[in-house]
Amino acid sequence: MKGLYLLLDIATLFFPLALSFDKKVAFVKSWKNVFFASLIVGLPFLVWDILFTKKGVWGFNADYLVGFTTYNLPIEEVLFFFVVPFACIFIYECTLAYFSEYNFQKLNEIFFGMIIGYIVFITVFGYHGAYAQSVILSSLVTVFILAKYGTSISHLPLAFLISLGPFLLVNGVLTGGFTEEPIVWYNDAARTPFRIFTIPVEDILYSFTLIGLNIFVFERMKKRLN
Repeated sequence: MKGLYLLLDIATLFFPLALSFDKKVAFVKSWKNVFFASLIVGLPFLVWDILFTKKGVWGFNADYLVGFTTYNLPIEEVLFFFVVPFACIFIYECTLAYFSEYNFQKLNEIFFGMIIGYIVFITVFGYHGAYAQSVILSSLVTVFILAKYGTSISHLPLAFLISLGPFLLVNGVLTGGFTEEPIVWYNDAARTPFRIFTIPVEDILYSFTLIGLNIFVFERMKKRLN
């Protein structure tokens, strides 16, 4: 189906956009900070994407795209780095608004322990692959940044865990879970041999890095403006 990837982008954006005017969360007031955070974090991710697409680490099925590209990336892929952070920061802001009185210290300790365990798993079973190597490095950098500079972001793990539901659904569509062929394909030599349904296990760490860094930059920008 032509344009399926674009429809996924729109669907991901729809509910956070529509609910941005909720009085308790008032996410509309944060749009500017979300945009600049996603721009700052998205640029290195786009460079990563361009290089790996050129090297054949992953690629895109033209049957599901609208046909507009920039630097060999479909426009849908470029939008991904703005749409997904928008949706995930919205979830994060909702956790702040509705769970402000809860202490998530124990959950956060367990969460980061699981992330470290996940990194070890990828290292043991997929270190030779380019995608596996890149997510190991990027997620370790993210853990370090959050541990050293983002200790006040206590609701980030909860927001990430909530986002895993939509993530698995959208990424399942992208990787061929509901279509005859995947929208985004991966070179098997560049990743571990393990998948969650049709999703490469590395994508969890990729998502953690993207979302974690976006929330980190978003919070830093909020503090500077306050």
